[in-house]
Amino acid sequence: MNFKLLTVTLLISGMLIPDLSKAQNSDQPDSIDVFITQKMQQQHIPALQLAIVRHGKLIKQKTYGTANLENSIAATDQSIFSINSITKAFSGVAVMQLAEEGKLKITDPISLYIDSLPVSWQGITLQQVLTNTSGLPDILDENEQVLENANESRAWEKVKTLPLEFNAGDRFSYNQTGYVIIGKIITKLSGVHFTKFIEDRQFKVAGMQLTRFGDSYDVVQNSAGAYTMNKFINGRMVRGKSPGTAYIQFPVFFRTAAGILSTSKDMAQWIIALQSGKLLKDKTSIDALWTAAVLNNGKIGGFNQLTNGYALGWPTVTRADHPAVGPVGGGRSALFVYLKDDLSIVVLTNLLGANPERFIDEIGAYYIPDMHEANGFGLSPVIQKLRTALMKQGFDKSVAVMAGLKKKDPAFSPGEDELNGWGYKLLSQKEIAKALAILKLNSILYPESANTHDSLGEILEITGDYKAALLSYKKSLALNPKNTNASNRIKALSGS
Repeated sequence: MNFKLLTVTLLISGMLIPDLSKAQNSDQPDSIDVFITQKMQQQHIPALQLAIVRHGKLIKQKTYGTANLENSIAATDQSIFSINSITKAFSGVAVMQLAEEGKLKITDPISLYIDSLPVSWQGITLQQVLTNTSGLPDILDENEQVLENANESRAWEKVKTLPLEFNAGDRFSYNQTGYVIIGKIITKLSGVHFTKFIEDRQFKVAGMQLTRFGDSYDVVQNSAGAYTMNKFINGRMVRGKSPGTAYIQFPVFFRTAAGILSTSKDMAQWIIALQSGKLLKDKTSIDALWTAAVLNNGKIGGFNQLTNGYALGWPTVTRADHPAVGPVGGGRSALFVYLKDDLSIVVLTNLLGANPERFIDEIGAYYIPDMHEANGFGLSPVIQKLRTALMKQGFDKSVAVMAGLKKKDPAFSPGEDELNGWGYKLLSQKEIAKALAILKLNSILYPESANTHDSLGEILEITGDYKAALLSYKKSLALNPKNTNASNRIKALSGS
């Protein structure tokens, strides 16, 4: 997922993950605790906070792991985590609060509130800015640093000289400039700085006692800090084997985009306050807040197949079964509100790249069983259809089953990436034989793809069929001579 982080420095330390077998609460672990502990161990997540809201009440809140690896300080319910870009959801609520007061309309052009804008910007609406469909140039450079060394006035003047990336509404493109504009508008219309407006109108109203704005340069009591598995080696980003310390800066003028620090309990209270009418009085305001933008071509656009749309600061999980709005932040924290299930789940971590949005549905499945990955939830309709047929006839007959489905419906065609993703999902579920069958089918359906043969090589190597794995890697390398994974595995297997 291409989330832009404002990373100033990454310092890698050789800290090891401690034993996560005990949560910080004294009660006996349940199935969710066991699942989360396993996820933390698999992904090297130092600390995680969970909160679950059902029927308007906080029904589970728990903290796991270590907040500070350097000093072996356990995480507690008081530990404070950065929520990164989930901050944008607070900005969306703030804009809708001003809309309810009659101070703006989301369909208004930004030029109605901001002077001296480039002519090409003046027709862009607040809605297009909030939904990342504005086409504005980004105030972050190619290294994901704020322009002009984060000097507010110089960065603002610089970004105004850059051309639009596309016509407003043509596509989705994650963009921080729009949220700097939103901060200026909130400050102008509310009469106070936008951080104070959000503190007064959201933190205080929702009873978020530990929530505040800040970043790595602020001394925050009980901070859970930030860690990363990645570091630069010879100019290349490389994933390490253990977490290292990450330092992230969010300048004050940037804090409509990112910069809130919170706890899972506070976040749960915020959701309860929002859904109970304490933050927004009119249900139509929440409907607008959570409705994905429709592009000029009639489609919606988002980060990926999961968070596939974007509303007013809120990514959306638009799907037929169990749709949700799902703000995500820094690849480390996520919040899903299941729109038809009266269920919300908050997961905060201190590991950049933990991507909890990828396993929140599985947590939800403990309350809604058909959401379990093992039941096929999250797969596309075409993969669901293939799965149903394979469950009846056997995964070992995948080629024949695929041919039968294709004969009945010539348009039936599962995508290469879909099959590859499903294969690895089966592998993560320890369904090795099924994973092998799917990845083998993918290489047959897409024989000219270097990736399908590379993936098949990996699963064959896992099963111990080194001879077949070597052949697959060689096919992959022939199709893509730049495939370093294939070349490295060929050397390793040839040597053995």
